Amino acid sequence: REECKEPCKTTCPIPVVSGKECEDIFRRGGKDSQMYFIQPDAFLPPYKVFCDQTTQNGGWVVLQNRLDGSVDFGRRWDEYRRGFGNTAFDVGKGHCETPGEHWLGNDRMSQLTKMGPTEVLIEMEDWTGAKVFAQYRQFTVMAETANYLLAVNGYSGNAGNCLLDGSSELFGENRTMTIHNSMMFSTYDRDNDNWIPGDPSKQCAREDGGGWWYNRCHSANPNGRYYIGGAYTRHMAKHGTDDGLVWMNWKGSWYSLKAMSMKIRPYISPQT
Repeated sequence: REECKEPCKTTCPIPVVSGKECEDIFRRGGKDSQMYFIQPDAFLPPYKVFCDQTTQNGGWVVLQNRLDGSVDFGRRWDEYRRGFGNTAFDVGKGHCETPGEHWLGNDRMSQLTKMGPTEVLIEMEDWTGAKVFAQYRQFTVMAETANYLLAVNGYSGNAGNCLLDGSSELFGENRTMTIHNSMMFSTYDRDNDNWIPGDPSKQCAREDGGGWWYNRCHSANPNGRYYIGGAYTRHMAKHGTDDGLVWMNWKGSWYSLKAMSMKIRPYISPQT
């Protein structure tokens, strides 16, 4: 798409209300889902995020969004560190109420999840319009010095528990090597996966289309290649691997989803 040459930019009026993150903005009166400025660290400049203020009572910072294949997610380590894509766009209402395809950036994710207990919501949609979700009440991304190691726990939802359990259609070691919890982040130019480290021909991020917390390799691949229509085959894949937008425990390896998003907010334990 022409409008998405680097760097992707949008022009939108940003609401006056801002805060440390989207839950803070919600409490300050920013109840509409749209683009806002947040400033988690007073010593660092604020930056734009999309706040989902409607799903499950709001307060969500969108970390990742896929919806139309307009942004290439096969990117280098530095780009995943900084973030890329279109945070949001205006569909004619005069403000940016629709999130675009983007990755917030690993440094920002790490910073946000270290502020306190954090939960993550992963939502997905297939090509018939069916929707499911996976939610984890613990979600932490470590610093770059730890290669943005992922820690999740406390699954709920109806999409299947890929991040903690791996692929439910596999067994034994074949299943455990698709677990994403406790994995470091990998990109095609920074190989931190568990698949023969140091061998450039055995590299998950190169084969599977995007940066992710690959093991050897995946049961979930939200940053993979975008395929129109759902089902795809080895012959369509660049390296003959399941490189689409995959959530195996819902649709298997060879179905690429229409939409996926990841969003986080502070986790507040239910009152007992």
